[in-house]
Amino acid sequence: MEIKAVKFREKGFYSQPFAFGGEEGMDKFDKNIRYRGSLQNYLIDTGNDVILVDTGIPAGTPEETPDETSLAYTGKDICTYMEAFTALGYKPEQVTKILLTHRHADHSGELKSFSNAKIYVNADETDAQELQGIENIVPVHFTDGAYHNFPESQKISDGIYYIKAKGHTKGNSIVVAELDGLFYMIHGDITYVDEALYENKLSVVYDDLPAARETLNRVREFVRSNPTVYLSTHSPQGYENLEAKRIMDLDNPVPTILAEVDFSQQQATGKYVCSVCGYVYDPAEHDGVAFEELPDDWRCPRCKQPKTKFNKA
Repeated sequence: MEIKAVKFREKGFYSQPFAFGGEEGMDKFDKNIRYRGSLQNYLIDTGNDVILVDTGIPAGTPEETPDETSLAYTGKDICTYMEAFTALGYKPEQVTKILLTHRHADHSGELKSFSNAKIYVNADETDAQELQGIENIVPVHFTDGAYHNFPESQKISDGIYYIKAKGHTKGNSIVVAELDGLFYMIHGDITYVDEALYENKLSVVYDDLPAARETLNRVREFVRSNPTVYLSTHSPQGYENLEAKRIMDLDNPVPTILAEVDFSQQQATGKYVCSVCGYVYDPAEHDGVAFEELPDDWRCPRCKQPKTKFNKA
């Protein structure tokens, strides 16, 4: 078995209020502390199956142009998700299974590019807008019982488990791959940055706060009990942990490297992008109404996040 990162954005950031403020409130944290951000998903090659865990953002999603007030920034394009996937030496028709951690478009954006694959989705998530019109979805009901301290799981193949972990979204899931005595946990957005796992903090993005807290507690318990390599989507720590086979030690955090941010020479297009789900607000599609003119209580039509989660494109 091999696990590989599919890297497609870099040099982003997640502010401490965004990454830590889910329970205590964003005002309790320092907006000037910005942790490194990126975008990558993961591929598992078992020799018999090529399995993707999530499928990036849709091709054509514009880059954001953040400023000093931005809470989060997904980063600059390295290439498209599909270009990054192809660069690993695979073709779309080789992918046999896709394990979706959750519905957000930075995880589900290219599902339609893999028509030969069975797409495993938590049954509680299949009604999501992002998944409509996709025919090869397999709803998962987690019938294989407990996996360690997680009550509900589905065995996908030898050493690969799909685990119910709701909270971030109502159908959020985790993937664990067992390899050479290590547990590789591909978690979507249980945390946006590893610092939040160490500090036991929830992000401000969740569908169900009590469920998100329960899931984070279970993740931390699992990490304490099992040698776990923690693979994030939104932090370069994800692929750094993978490359180093770094086992998470909650009592001895890896030293933080803060993001280096340059807000100069940004050119805006009038469009705005949701930093949570990737929805693009284009005034041309909304009777010419500029984003700035939307009421303060307007929310993303896809993930229901407020205007403050949007960046200029």
